[in-house]
Amino acid sequence: MPWIQVYDPVNNLGLSALLAVIPILFLFYALAIRRMKGHIAGFLTVVVAIIVAILGYRMPAGLAVLSFLNGGLYGLFPISWIVVTAVFLYQITVKTGQFEVIKDSIAGLTEDRRLQALLIAFSFGAFLEGSAGFGTPVAITAAMLAGLGFNPIYAASICLLANTAPVAFGGIGVPVITLAQVSGIDSMLLSKMISRQLIFLSVLVPFWLVAIMSGWKGVKETWPACLVSGGSFALGQWFSANYLGPMLPNIISALFSLVCLLLFLRVWQPRNIWRFPNEPAVKGTRNHHTPGAVLKAWMPFIILTLMVGDWGINSVKAVLDQVTVKFAIPGLHQAVIKAGASKAMDAIFTFNWLSAAGTGILLAAFISMLILGMRFGDWLRIFGETLYDLRYAVLTIFMVLGYAYIANFSGMSTTLGQALTVTGKAFPFVAPFLGWLGVFITGSDTSANALFGKLQYITGQNIGVDPVLTVAANSSGGVTGKMISPQTIAVATAATGYVGKEGDLFRFAIVPSILMTVIISIITVLQAYIFKWMIPAHGDLTQTATATAVKVNLADGVSILAGTIIVIIILAVIVASSNRSRGSRGVYTPGK
Repeated sequence: MPWIQVYDPVNNLGLSALLAVIPILFLFYALAIRRMKGHIAGFLTVVVAIIVAILGYRMPAGLAVLSFLNGGLYGLFPISWIVVTAVFLYQITVKTGQFEVIKDSIAGLTEDRRLQALLIAFSFGAFLEGSAGFGTPVAITAAMLAGLGFNPIYAASICLLANTAPVAFGGIGVPVITLAQVSGIDSMLLSKMISRQLIFLSVLVPFWLVAIMSGWKGVKETWPACLVSGGSFALGQWFSANYLGPMLPNIISALFSLVCLLLFLRVWQPRNIWRFPNEPAVKGTRNHHTPGAVLKAWMPFIILTLMVGDWGINSVKAVLDQVTVKFAIPGLHQAVIKAGASKAMDAIFTFNWLSAAGTGILLAAFISMLILGMRFGDWLRIFGETLYDLRYAVLTIFMVLGYAYIANFSGMSTTLGQALTVTGKAFPFVAPFLGWLGVFITGSDTSANALFGKLQYITGQNIGVDPVLTVAANSSGGVTGKMISPQTIAVATAATGYVGKEGDLFRFAIVPSILMTVIISIITVLQAYIFKWMIPAHGDLTQTATATAVKVNLADGVSILAGTIIVIIILAVIVASSNRSRGSRGVYTPGK
């Protein structure tokens, strides 16, 4: 006999909401006040959530534990799988020395510090957010700017501000994929909606960066470059999110922004080359690389783009899904029923080991090994080091996703959603601030979406606003909380050697963070009540969320994969020819 959820366990919706919010408040306390490590805070939050579920919501203890394990399992695969493989690919470029070539290819383009910030902190940072995420863009771009001569604490501040608009589609779309899983809304719908909210912020951020660096006078001097940088990024993000899905918007928009700004700088330069006051002269000369060397350095990310693009195409996924394994979670599948529902909740885990985006990234890393001339033993060693470095990050994701599933299966999310309907028509303004709060607490848009995604769905539904809008607003608002998250600030100070200056960074970022969230909130309100046409058209969300039968041609999928292999071979031949012309075999040397 299924257990029936109860949404008002103390017979007072306000008090029941206070009961349901206890785990969230504890997580806030553990991270923001006690500064606990993420995995420890996550574990204790799970313990608190299980206690609340059992004692407060009278959920059977076995179901509470199984709910946690179900969510944690999803946190491991495919979420953590994407994170691990993406960071692994990035580490290959670092260990082989190719990342230095990438850095030189960007840094040697202009001496103007404002334009360097746009190229590195904004565009290249967005690329790193899209391919790796998880603190990587702030760490790398802050270190790069500091290496170019930026004041370290200033470099960290700029990179925190730049790492906003790309966050929603970070880590090959992990936040959106997680949001879709938790809310039950199709990821493509969410991808479209999020891009239609963030397009305005994407255009604004470059102007904001320059204004902070050199004031409004600096904006007047560089506004054409700011417009090209932000406008091209917004256009690329909108197109890829609306037509290709949630996995590639950052990679495509970042590369498009880089190319557009580089081409623009060939025909336009600011009248004055701006540097920091009392900045010492640059000593030495930068390394210059041949086009072939630059192509070789970027090859891992080019292959990544090709592979992930294929993995997002339905016909390709249909081919790869031939070996997918699905199984019901014993003891949890159809053991819980929502109040008033006619059917119990499913708890089916899909182990799509071949069609998962992380597997496509791993294959990109393997192909990169061959092209860069790495030994297989070194490749495995770097993978092992990546796993070890991310062990606590993976454990944190496991815990946070586990808590999210406890909240959903126990009914806590539904309680909070029902309680928040008291905001009525004002809820679309509140929705982005929930995401903002979630990212501030967890340091991750993915985790914030796991925490509040279902709540946003329920509340939007209850007040008569399209849930696609409110659920998307959770992720869109969350991106503005990234810059003030204690975890992100800690990454920035560690990368620039300014550990202990976290308070300075927080004070710098808090005002822009709140102002940007207000902008997203205003956009959400306008889309909810005035510009409703901006919400993507869809049918019944219950049907949209399920795996509907889609007619795909397996032969098309095989053809696309074959075409990608041919493109990769051609690129590899070009790189090899370039290496021979320079008299170098381009073989990776351990410890280089």
